[in-house]
Amino acid sequence: MKYGDGDYMAARDAMVEVLRGWARGNRTDTYKALSEAVAPEHRVHYHGRMMSLLLADVCRLDSNGPEPMLSALVVNGSSRKPSNQFFELAVTEFYRRDPDWTWEQERDAVLARYRDPVSL
Repeated sequence: MKYGDGDYMAARDAMVEVLRGWARGNRTDTYKALSEAVAPEHRVHYHGRMMSLLLADVCRLDSNGPEPMLSALVVNGSSRKPSNQFFELAVTEFYRRDPDWTWEQERDAVLARYRDPVSL
């Protein structure tokens, strides 16, 4: 898989669907779980650069700025927080520069955005 090729786009689209499903299920999970969820069709190592590139593009596809970043649902298995790349993307492309902003708020906004209104 190479950045931008057909396999990459298919993996990105698969990740969008997995993460939207997690959001509807009020779930966060690990990079490893996301990697496993898109396998075996798409081989994306959970520690690899491709994972970071894909998640950034997932956010760009799902949000045009004010909407919450879908990748806020994906956390490191040990720290239970998103990677540094998430925070960098939040600041540089999604303008999350308020000093009181937290990824937990972003995660909660994603969950609220995709919450099933029937279950309320």
